[in-house]
Amino acid sequence: MTYNNITLVYEDRTAYLTLARPDKLNPLDWSTVKELKAAVAEIEARPAINFVLLTGEGRSFSAGGDLDGYIRLYQKPAEFQAFLDDFYVMLTSIERARAIWIAAVNGVCVAGGIELLLACDMGIASESAKIGDGHLNFGQLPGAGGSQRLPRAIGLLRAKHLMLTGELLDAKAAEQWGLVTKVVPDAELVKAAKDWITAMAAKSAVGLAGAKRLANMTLDTPYEEGLRQEIAFVHRYATTEADATEGLLAFKEKRAPRFGQENRTPHSGAPRKD
Repeated sequence: MTYNNITLVYEDRTAYLTLARPDKLNPLDWSTVKELKAAVAEIEARPAINFVLLTGEGRSFSAGGDLDGYIRLYQKPAEFQAFLDDFYVMLTSIERARAIWIAAVNGVCVAGGIELLLACDMGIASESAKIGDGHLNFGQLPGAGGSQRLPRAIGLLRAKHLMLTGELLDAKAAEQWGLVTKVVPDAELVKAAKDWITAMAAKSAVGLAGAKRLANMTLDTPYEEGLRQEIAFVHRYATTEADATEGLLAFKEKRAPRFGQENRTPHSGAPRKD
């Protein structure tokens, strides 16, 4: 697929995905959502890619939806439903992807932007970042999972505060509230995200995807059922994946593990329904 609103570059085990309409603060209009949806599928089709670094070009991660586009879609209910469906599929695909997604938040991250951040596995922000819901500032409601993911990420009361007031948090407050886990100077944002990738790349690719899947079980699995699924998953992992034994042998022999990261098909990041 030819991408017009995003850029996608591969290097080693990492895909670098950038929202690339800085003149419009990287809006998540329908065409961009479709491109992101296609990019997720493309990345997942490459087993050698274990990490995705997602950021925005210019002074914004994403300022959310295209208001002019929404006005047109509101007059066409069937098309608006199709847009919402595409947005849902795109964000859910990121959340359940095999690869680990890292959002590097530069500048403004609001409305659809925060919904995109919340679908990622990890978030890091530049000192100049401003993060919030912001939908009601323009009479809108979150329609891409924000009302469900935000309370799960930061708690119900804080989520309602951001949704109802439209307040944008500075980077340090966003870190304190749990929207991101680290804040760095603007010039160091991408390097810091790459440092995370370097640290994780030394680990088992199968194990990384498995840990992501286990954590994702909490999203839609009752507690007791989640505990049972964890036991079943870990039993299968430990008895069928060579990396599990290799890690123990490396510890015993006081050496760096040699995980079989190449030519593997890691467990899917999606929680099972069976």
